[in-house]
Amino acid sequence: MARRGAFWIRTGLILVALAGLEIACRTGQLSRLSVIAPSEMVESAWKILASGQATPDLLFSLKNTALAATISIFVGFALGVALHFLPRLRQASDPMLAAYYAVPTFVLYPVLIILFGLGSASLVILGSLFGVVSMVVSTLIGLDSVSPALRDTAVAMRIGPVRSLFFIEVPAASLHLVGGVKLAIAYSIIGIVAGEFILSTNGIGKQIAFAYNDFNTPAMYGFLVLLLSFVIIVNLALQKFENSMHARWGI
Repeated sequence: MARRGAFWIRTGLILVALAGLEIACRTGQLSRLSVIAPSEMVESAWKILASGQATPDLLFSLKNTALAATISIFVGFALGVALHFLPRLRQASDPMLAAYYAVPTFVLYPVLIILFGLGSASLVILGSLFGVVSMVVSTLIGLDSVSPALRDTAVAMRIGPVRSLFFIEVPAASLHLVGGVKLAIAYSIIGIVAGEFILSTNGIGKQIAFAYNDFNTPAMYGFLVLLLSFVIIVNLALQKFENSMHARWGI
């Protein structure tokens, strides 16, 4: 009940903000060179989508995001498991994990261009670097939260470490792992779209940059609306899955 109330409060605040922006734009209080009315943004996004001009760029960004997120999730999970079972390596890695996001990953883009060129490979690697550590940390937190009684039970039943990991510890840590998946996907999207501004000649990020440089305000905001719509759909799907996990475990 509380969650539903919070949802309607957030929705109401967003609608009020959009209405205020619409009025400010329509009455000329804001310059069209800076921002256009939300209704015009949606109209521009629909025209771009209906014309098909954005389809190749959307597919390019979606493909790279899916690859980067997949790599982040599986590699991050594997590294998290390894660090969990190797305490000395984890102790040495903890300071680097804590400081990872303090270092701008984009400093690596000249090296990525030299090694992989302007294309999907550089973007996927950049997106993976953004998302992998969040999955590592979430995996560690999840495995650390598993009750020792479950591990003792596995030992008493002579269940091997691999089977114990996948059939006992991972299900017990599933809520934290789902949170890690959400973060890995979110960071991968950020890495891919931001990387398209500098590492690519395709993608929705590059189209936003082109529109900005050409002072094509409607196109720029149209592409931004398409990007925002994609992010909202992904977040809603992940939120629904997470809620089902909470309902399943009674949390």
